[in-house]
Amino acid sequence: MKNKVGREISDTVLNEMGYKPFESTEIGHPVVTYTDHKVRVTKGDDKLVESIEDVIKANLKDGMTISFHHHFRNGDFVFNMVMDKIIELGYKDLTLAPSSLTGIMNDKVIEAVKAGVITNITSSGMRGSLGEAISHGLMKNPVIFRSHGNRARSIENGNIKIDVAFIGVPNADRMGNANGMEGDSAFGSLGYALIDAKYADKVVLLTDTIADYPNTPASIQQTQVDYVVKVDKVGDPDRIGSGATRFTKNPKELKIAKMVNDVIVNSPYFKQDFSFQTGTGGASLAVTRFLRQSMLDHNITAAFTCGGTTSPIVSLLEEGLVKKVMDVQDFDKGAASSMKKNPGQIEIDGSWYADPDNKGAMVDQLDIAILSALEIDTDFNVNVLTGSNGEIRGAVGGHQDAGTAKMTIITAPLTRGRIATIVPAVNSITTPGSSIDVVVTEVGVAVNPARQDLIAEFKKHPSVPLVSIEELQAKAEKTVGKPKPVEYTDRTVAVVEYRDGSVIDEIKQIKD
Repeated sequence: MKNKVGREISDTVLNEMGYKPFESTEIGHPVVTYTDHKVRVTKGDDKLVESIEDVIKANLKDGMTISFHHHFRNGDFVFNMVMDKIIELGYKDLTLAPSSLTGIMNDKVIEAVKAGVITNITSSGMRGSLGEAISHGLMKNPVIFRSHGNRARSIENGNIKIDVAFIGVPNADRMGNANGMEGDSAFGSLGYALIDAKYADKVVLLTDTIADYPNTPASIQQTQVDYVVKVDKVGDPDRIGSGATRFTKNPKELKIAKMVNDVIVNSPYFKQDFSFQTGTGGASLAVTRFLRQSMLDHNITAAFTCGGTTSPIVSLLEEGLVKKVMDVQDFDKGAASSMKKNPGQIEIDGSWYADPDNKGAMVDQLDIAILSALEIDTDFNVNVLTGSNGEIRGAVGGHQDAGTAKMTIITAPLTRGRIATIVPAVNSITTPGSSIDVVVTEVGVAVNPARQDLIAEFKKHPSVPLVSIEELQAKAEKTVGKPKPVEYTDRTVAVVEYRDGSVIDEIKQIKD
């Protein structure tokens, strides 16, 4: 059957996996029973153990679910360290449930899948060799992609039951009090790992720095921790940042950023105590700099930003242009090191950030969200998961979650090389078009026809060059031509959930 965004959902996903098809972005106010987290009874004077192998042997069994966080990004040492030992010990049929998978994890995941150690994965996303392998049929069972808010929701309501959480931290004391902002391997906010620490049956902290007891501030408290394992090194904070957090000098990206700023300034949402979230791409970082000047020019300050935090956002905080930074993850070393000195940079967990089923997520208060895309179609649906060749190469992240903003803006070039960004139909749908209000490219701004209020407002301002999404698509196709369709088999390799747990799309195996 087809869901409400016109995607065919297979009987396997609906019947065997028990999914409901996506209906609407209006989730409503469900009555939700959260799973109770386990109470740990700890005897002895500390929780320090010498060997990760001993912890694994004492707690892990075949068929269990294990989790990790991705705050170190490509500087993570913990994942491969733990997985090496799990593979060596011969465990089978594990479910891997990290907050996301980064490139440094790819080879180890592939090895574990081939060995039968991992047979199920749920994640925000994956890239590189792992995404390619999954797309070509590496796993028997479909990967499940969830947004950051949906992951928190799924852990809290028991859809994801974590048996053992392995959490790398830059410091911890002998009883398990830990934070992400102190030590040589500091990465800032522990936001996505805090849910794991609260709800996992067993919580294992791995650290390279044993702090004096009691270690405060304690983002993870001793009341949540079962074991503390001292290792040589948990990660390299210099590799937290990636190409996605670069400052751009690209004229096209700068032009897009300037137009995004004009859209914001000429919208009804640019006013005292507005709120916003930006992404990490070159254009998004440039928007922050343009927006800074506009805030100064209009004598306006923002109440808060939320989501992943970058150094330009921290600069706005330090200048007094933003009052609070609600920080669930830090995308560069500057933002990470800022948390311990800036009281206005507040660590929040994934539930507070974006869980649609709790009593109030930060994303529900957002005025403006600026997001990127791999593809946008003429129905304003957005794809951030699969490339033009059909291979998995991205992450849902907080994309769906931030789409709840009063004005959600997608930034993208009209084409990337010989590949169109604005297309008749996206390869896979991550965020439904009903969430998207404005698409900004270097050749014009398309507003969702459902937002006639914005169209009327922007018509008053020549700095916002309005075009239709159909015009953008036609111009892109004229520039690069019509691509040959990707050929797929009937086999589902991944299920894309919407933030309420319904299925918004399936990703099929690519024909070889």
